[in-house]
Amino acid sequence: MGDRLKYVKRENQSVVAVQLALDTEGFTYQKWGDVQTCKPGDWILDNDGDIYTVDQQTFARTYRKVDGGKYVKVTPVWAERALNAGHVKTKEGTTHYRRGDYLVFNDEDGHDGYAVDAEKFCAMYQPAD
Repeated sequence: MGDRLKYVKRENQSVVAVQLALDTEGFTYQKWGDVQTCKPGDWILDNDGDIYTVDQQTFARTYRKVDGGKYVKVTPVWAERALNAGHVKTKEGTTHYRRGDYLVFNDEDGHDGYAVDAEKFCAMYQPAD
C-alpha cells in the first residue's frame, strides 16, 4: 500500500440520507463487486447519485445533519492509494478495488475501511491541514 494520509471532506460535499428505522431484518444488495448488507438502523445514502448504505454506528460518529435530509461527513479519514487490485472487508460486506483506487479508513488505526475510485475520492476529499 501507499502512504496513509489524513483527509477531510470538501465543504461542498453533502449527502442525502435516510435511516432504515423500520421493523425489518434489513436487506442485501449488489455493489462494489460483492454482496452488501443493510441492517436495521443503518443509513441509506445518495452521494451525488451513488447510492449505498452506511453502518448505523459509523454514521452517528462521522456525519452531522445540515438541513432536512442532508448530512455532511465531519470527521477526518485516513487514505492511501492501492498499489495493486484487491478487496477490503467493510461493515456492509466486501468492496473490490483496482490499482490506484483509494483505501479509506474512518479510524487512524486502519479500521472501518472502504475503497473509493481515485477520481471520486479527489472530488470528495482534500488533504487535512
